[in-house]
Amino acid sequence: MRKARTGLVAARTPLALPYLAGLLLTGAAPAASASAPGAPAPWTVTVALRADPLEITVPGSVNLGSGTAGGSISASMGTVTVTDTRGGNPPWTATVTATTFTTGAGSPSQTISNSDVAYWSGPATASSGAGAGTPGQPTAAQQVPLSSTVTAFSGHKTGEDPYSVSWAPTLVVTIPATAAPGVYTGVVTHSVS
Repeated sequence: MRKARTGLVAARTPLALPYLAGLLLTGAAPAASASAPGAPAPWTVTVALRADPLEITVPGSVNLGSGTAGGSISASMGTVTVTDTRGGNPPWTATVTATTFTTGAGSPSQTISNSDVAYWSGPATASSGAGAGTPGQPTAAQQVPLSSTVTAFSGHKTGEDPYSVSWAPTLVVTIPATAAPGVYTGVVTHSVS
């Protein structure tokens, strides 16, 4: 998705929520058998779905502003939050990916490659509960292109209570000099596992 003089670059940030759930199998004592003597007694098995979610929330859409061909745009994407209410203290990693940004028919001059879209998480902006969160890119100097999956943040709980951490990532879009004018749209996806 290439950007021209006064075109606008917009990013949608859909939520990618892998929902983690565990199955707890418990066996009950054998029921009295109504079958023939010597036949194995049936077992009653209960399957319970435990709600131990690991969630990520992101802004629905973001307008990054406008720029000119050959320039760049740097804008906050809003707040991203990971909430961990799972049992135990397993680690988690939040990742981020992006599509290309396009306008019009998406011809080469109407495309800004995801390698021209850089990301940096910044530090934690808020947290609650006992845990540790580590930014993937604490400052602009560590920004990375979104041409592949990037670690945005990682962490873990240090107790049994829920833990959450938030950050306000920044996108830096480098607009090719050959970009056609237009409103460019791309998809930035945050996931956690």
